[in-house]
Amino acid sequence: MARFAQMERQALADLFLTIGPDAPTVNEGWTTRDLAAHLVVRERRPDAGPGIWLPVLRGYSERVRTEYARRPFPELVALVRQPPVWSPLSNPLTDELANLMEFFIHHEDVRRAVPDWAPRELPPGEQAALWKRVAALSRLHLRRFTGAVRVVADGYGEVSTGGGGEPVLISAPPGELVLFLTGRQRVARVQIDCPAVLEERLRNAGFGF
Repeated sequence: MARFAQMERQALADLFLTIGPDAPTVNEGWTTRDLAAHLVVRERRPDAGPGIWLPVLRGYSERVRTEYARRPFPELVALVRQPPVWSPLSNPLTDELANLMEFFIHHEDVRRAVPDWAPRELPPGEQAALWKRVAALSRLHLRRFTGAVRVVADGYGEVSTGGGGEPVLISAPPGELVLFLTGRQRVARVQIDCPAVLEERLRNAGFGF
């Protein structure tokens, strides 16, 4: 059984070491060092991890992340590469479910922050696994969008959602759709067919991840 989360994790760790701690990422204001520290806190610090999502705890989470970011970069990357088996996010039972999208997205956050990047050819099995996330993300972020939205990945499926109205078609491979629906619209290569005003709203929406 393919373990795509592990493949993405190891590829991202390799890329971190190749380009160093001060390279830009798609995450505004974050360097590769900042992103690596975020990944370590998420998996290794259950006391600080919730602050990634909960504003009331964000200050503490950021302080912990800053502490990790001060470590020597190779040491920090080693913590990313080899997560603790006790973590609820990275043990063998949960790793693929909890980490495939996380590490795919952040791998692309680094890859697509440099000039002349190009999309990767992902294995069909990985695209199929990412498609399962697309369906959930589409319903989460687009269910109230003004339009009759169809999200389509040829060969993988389609989702109908939205609040009704003008037809809206968003099409791309699953990986590109994941990036688009997690706030990376400016680097996601998707095709949108709908009135221009609705396309502008989609491309500037704060989907977030």
